[in-house]
Amino acid sequence: MIKPLLRYLLTASFLMLWTHDLIAQSSDSLQTQTDLRDAFRHILKPNAVKKDTINDNAATSSILPALGYSPSFGLAIGVTSSGGRRLGNPATTNFSIYNWNAYASTGGLASFEIKHNVYTPDNKFNLLGGIQVGRSVALDYGIGTGLKNQGDGNFAFNNLPFENNPDVFQMRYTYFKINERVYKRLFGHFFAGAGIVADWYGNIRNQNPNTPQTSTHNFRYSIRNNYNPNSYRANGLLFNLEFDSRDHPNRAYKGLYVDVVLRTNRQWLGSTQNAAQLKTELRKYFSLSKQNPEHVLAFWIWGNYLLGGSVPYLSLPGTGADVSTRTGRAYTIGRFKGISFFYSESEYRFPITENKLLSGVVFANVETASNLRKVDRIKLFQHWEPGAGAGLRMLLNKYSRSNICLDYGMGHYGSSGIFLGLNEAF
Repeated sequence: MIKPLLRYLLTASFLMLWTHDLIAQSSDSLQTQTDLRDAFRHILKPNAVKKDTINDNAATSSILPALGYSPSFGLAIGVTSSGGRRLGNPATTNFSIYNWNAYASTGGLASFEIKHNVYTPDNKFNLLGGIQVGRSVALDYGIGTGLKNQGDGNFAFNNLPFENNPDVFQMRYTYFKINERVYKRLFGHFFAGAGIVADWYGNIRNQNPNTPQTSTHNFRYSIRNNYNPNSYRANGLLFNLEFDSRDHPNRAYKGLYVDVVLRTNRQWLGSTQNAAQLKTELRKYFSLSKQNPEHVLAFWIWGNYLLGGSVPYLSLPGTGADVSTRTGRAYTIGRFKGISFFYSESEYRFPITENKLLSGVVFANVETASNLRKVDRIKLFQHWEPGAGAGLRMLLNKYSRSNICLDYGMGHYGSSGIFLGLNEAF
């Protein structure tokens, strides 16, 4: 998928990092912190004095150009940006964030993506969503957990397998996705809202030369559920309830986030089939130190459950199906998927250097997925696939709490991998 390759490209960004501050914001606690911008400025101008402007409502942005190479995708160049600001009183308005990225490769892959999470003054409204368009690749491992004969012992780099596995089908496809929600604050930290979603997948092709199209999981699932295996759509309405008491959306030290979404795909909106899904997400953060609030215990529960109808194969929930494609560190994207899917993760975050430039994490996760086959049926919670690992964080922009993440994870069946990302996994 798109995000894994983009994070693959970020490996070269450590050598060619460029960050740009539109307007600096600061507080007393930030004066003692050093981010990558400060580090580069110190290298270029060792005797320069920090010039931080105290302005909590000003905008801040960081940009990462990148260059990478993969035998599967060729030479790729890309750029990604993360930024944000407060649009109102800091005491009553959450920090708003926005991200965009773009890349292209000589192997024909391309992507452009914009995402935002905006809070209007006094949190009266929360606008959340994004648009994605491009050409990408999906790795097809089949449906359900407990599938021991697929992808065993495969080492992954940034959610993509390091070597080709003959038991895994590789599909290329084009896509367009839009997801926009509007939440209205009811009281306190509670919001309610609605939105629209449209997912289109086309030009779906199996890339394994020795495997006929009719043998792929996508083809069999699509024919069984009355989809054209080469193209399908999932368009619908969203109805949402949200609770958000986090102190920051990029890197929370404390607070609770709960999101419950009812998605209903409708043919009258252009969806290939009707369907109803319930998506639930919970994130809880505990700061363990007043002096060093970066010591954090974080917990994440993510689930997506089919209530009725059917969804296209590439829209099935699974590893990396969350909005940031970060679930399931230890496995490749799409390693496990299902008609319904449940995921849980715990993480301990801690500073390493006194100036907070470097920090670390240890994490553990588990996931389970179901299928609906009459033979060899797999139920949700029947098989659990665990993962665990540790990682380093480098503070990219202290004003927006953005950081660069480098993780190593190990999972079931000998699976392991290195995973790069921008901002925390959750």
